[in-house]
Amino acid sequence: MTKPIQLVLLLLSLCQATLVLAHAVVTDYSLKIAPIHANRQDKVELSFNSQIELGLSQIFLVRKGDKHELLQAENGNKKGQIIVHIPPLAEGDYALRFKVFAADGHLTEDVIHFSVAQ
Repeated sequence: MTKPIQLVLLLLSLCQATLVLAHAVVTDYSLKIAPIHANRQDKVELSFNSQIELGLSQIFLVRKGDKHELLQAENGNKKGQIIVHIPPLAEGDYALRFKVFAADGHLTEDVIHFSVAQ
């Protein structure tokens, strides 16, 4: 009787692990190695662990005072990569706030903080 219970518990834990992995998670982003410089238009590359439905996703620039500006983005050359177009920015602190849908339909929201300097 113990073995069937252990088997059921194992299967349930595997199902939960699959559900956690279904969400799109940022695995890398270009701001780590390439900062945004003041008063220049730029791009930020976001890499996710799964394909993103860009048409159903939104990426915002967050400015001081919690002002949100919808940014333009396009698919990159690699699976799960998005290129975000950044307008010229003054020096200061900003954030990228995104709501992205993975190809399997799961919604992920996250924020990446960054600073702009000369």
